[in-house]
Amino acid sequence: MSADLSKRQLFARFRGGPKQLRPPWSKQEDEFAEHCEQCGDCERACPQDIIVHGHAGYPIVDFSNAGCTFCAACADACEYGCFLSLKDRTDAAWSYVATVSALCVETKGVSCRMCEEACDSRSLRFKPQPGGKYRLVIDIGSCTSCGACISLCPVGAISIRELGGVEAKS
Repeated sequence: MSADLSKRQLFARFRGGPKQLRPPWSKQEDEFAEHCEQCGDCERACPQDIIVHGHAGYPIVDFSNAGCTFCAACADACEYGCFLSLKDRTDAAWSYVATVSALCVETKGVSCRMCEEACDSRSLRFKPQPGGKYRLVIDIGSCTSCGACISLCPVGAISIRELGGVEAKS
C-alpha cells in the first residue's frame, strides 16, 4: 500500500495544493491514509462542523466558518484507528500554528482586531508601529492553532502552518 500512498502524495504535489490539515490527534499522514475508510464518522461527530471531505475524500479541517474546540469528538468517533488513542493524546492536538500575512489591515492603518478578540489563548497581540499602524504578532508558544481567528479575518490574512514551516490548507 505504501506505493499507492507515494503516488497519492506525488500527485497532490503536481496539483500544487498545500498539505491538507487533518483533524486534531490524527496519526501521521501515511498511517492515517492507510486506515481511513472515508466513512464520514469524524465529520458527523464534529460539533463545530469544521471537518469536511478533502482530496480523495479524506477528512480535513476547514476553518472558514468556525474554530476547533479540541473536544476530540472526531477522534472518539473513529473506529478505524486513524487517530491517536486517548492515552497517547497530548495537550498539543497537532503541530500547527497560526501565521499572519501582509494582508492584515492593521498594517495599513485600518482598525480591525477581530482575530485578537476571538483568541481564547491570548496568543494574538498587536504591536504599535510608526505612523499609527499596528503589526499582528502571534505567540507560537501559546497558540493552539484552533483556527478561531481564521474565520473572522475579513481579508484572509491568517492561515495555519506546520511548525516545520509548511502551510496547510484549512
